[in-house]
Amino acid sequence: MTTKTEPAAQPGVEVLIPLNKLKKSAENARKIPHSQADIEALAASIAHTDLLQNLVVYPEAKTDGTPTGCYLVAAGEGRRLALELRAKRREIKRTDAVRCIVRTKDEALEVSLDENVTRTDMHPADQFEAFRALNEERGWGAEEIAARFGISPVTVRQRLRLGAISPRLMQLYRDGDLTLDQLIAFAVSDDHARQEEVYENLGWNKEPRVIRARMMEAHVPPNDPRAILVGVQAYEAAGGVVVRDLFSEEGGGYFEDAGLLDRLALERLNAIADDVRGEGWKWVEAQLDFPYSHGLRREYARQVPLSKADQKRYEALRREWDDIAEQYEGDEDVPDEVETRFNEIEAAIEQFNERQRVFDPDVIARCGVFVSLDREGDAQIDRGFVRAEDIPQAKPDRRPRDEDAEIHDAREDMDDSDERRADDDEEEADGLGRPLSDALVRDLTAHRTLALRLVLGEQPAMALIAITHALAAQTFYHATDDSSCLEVRMTASPLTHHAEGIGETAGAKALEERHRAWAERVPRNSDELWDFVSALGDEERMRLLAHCVSGTVNAVQQRWDTKRRSLALADALADAMSLDMAAYWQPTVDGYLGRVTKAHIAQAVQEGVSHEAAERITGLKKQPMAKAAEDLLAGTGWLPSLLGPMASHRDSGIDRAA
Repeated sequence: MTTKTEPAAQPGVEVLIPLNKLKKSAENARKIPHSQADIEALAASIAHTDLLQNLVVYPEAKTDGTPTGCYLVAAGEGRRLALELRAKRREIKRTDAVRCIVRTKDEALEVSLDENVTRTDMHPADQFEAFRALNEERGWGAEEIAARFGISPVTVRQRLRLGAISPRLMQLYRDGDLTLDQLIAFAVSDDHARQEEVYENLGWNKEPRVIRARMMEAHVPPNDPRAILVGVQAYEAAGGVVVRDLFSEEGGGYFEDAGLLDRLALERLNAIADDVRGEGWKWVEAQLDFPYSHGLRREYARQVPLSKADQKRYEALRREWDDIAEQYEGDEDVPDEVETRFNEIEAAIEQFNERQRVFDPDVIARCGVFVSLDREGDAQIDRGFVRAEDIPQAKPDRRPRDEDAEIHDAREDMDDSDERRADDDEEEADGLGRPLSDALVRDLTAHRTLALRLVLGEQPAMALIAITHALAAQTFYHATDDSSCLEVRMTASPLTHHAEGIGETAGAKALEERHRAWAERVPRNSDELWDFVSALGDEERMRLLAHCVSGTVNAVQQRWDTKRRSLALADALADAMSLDMAAYWQPTVDGYLGRVTKAHIAQAVQEGVSHEAAERITGLKKQPMAKAAEDLLAGTGWLPSLLGPMASHRDSGIDRAA
């Protein structure tokens, strides 16, 4: 085909036409305009490789058929826009010639449609491998490749990573046996052997998140509390290797050295512990996990009032907080300055709240602190734990020695005084200073106890105060038998040695926070507790009683238990409160599915999802089956029989006869 310079316009001839004489055609079949990114990519490609495909044009004519000297682009509008962009950037002149094929107006629509329809896109796998070849064979880095093809360096790095996937998995992708999302999940690591091993052991569940988790089983994920506390920069600075996930939105990665991460996290916690030691505590320990089995008593801060000036400021902040919350309630589009102010107020209120919680100096002098890591990756500081040797010993309530001797001697002389009457008035007068006999004391106080029982049983409000006082004394003061005249004894069995990790659950944290709030309110001296309980309003007193009573609940089943009636009452209590365990427990591999038989796993999926879902996972090995079941049951609300209604009447797997 011959090439001529414009103004030749014979159909089918290739001509060179100045860019400024090319216009958009209404006959172009593509109606959705090109995106700016598409135009940028075309401009970059043309800049590096020149125009690889001619534009197809036809002459523009006036209404009377007279040629205008310009041409309308029937096919290649994107390339024309890319050339216009280059001219705008002064990379080329608007008068530079563009290679075009001239056709007639009647052919324009057909040509445009044919160019866009009669074509086969390159398979993405070919593109990934081609990018990899440019990198390895020509030595082009991500930046250079990105510049040549008008795409971002991040996109190039992602395609290079995909181009390095196992050839076997790449063929599966070409054959349609793997999706692009699945391929991306495998690309989290470039270890071909590991990729193929994970693929072989996936079973039926090939979800990308499952693949990614299996690929990184030996690594620490970026959402691990240790990883959050330490951070990528500090970890890498210490020589740690991060396996990057180029396809995650955060651009994070998996930490390869768990031991190094532990050491760095503990160093951070120890640094925080050093600051806490400055508060004067007797001891401070830093540990990655909170030691729930410490067995130590705990002292809590006491609440102190704010000064008049601080109280006024605090109340003003609360009013401002309430006003903002009410004004923007349910509004998702809150102005930035309002949100900033809202956060400032919250922080200031929290500071005032902290200032109202004060540990007495003697508590600080004999108690200690645990510094550990919470689930969000923040340092958790728990103050006020006292070791057994630091618990103040109660001083014996002793009378002076001479008084004790006098009482002892008097009792020896009066062993039989209740069996006889004195005949001598002078002897009676001499005995006025002597104590009453034990038998008479018991007699009189028994009558008083009877009267107290009778009257207390007729005064429910006072009975409520008395029982609340008795239980609160044992809950917050580690009281002894003489803490109340009510013979009510409470036992609060710890749960941490029954269920691993239970102390880290949201429910355990909420219970601890409720206990702390009450512990800070009750008076430090137990002698003042009665007045405190009596002064509470009815609703608050009931809440205090409910908290104390709740700590005595024990529905834990063990093989040697014979407490059938108490377990049945636990069922009745749960039913009366409409307890829904789905809000507090989820079926996980560690918590249930990995600790039961495959038959139990299948039954759980059948009950929680469907019979068909259970059949699909039955052929898997135990651990993959348990993991697949965890994914299937997530969010379904399924519960094992022991956690459902009337749990103790169901088969628990515990042989009571044994």
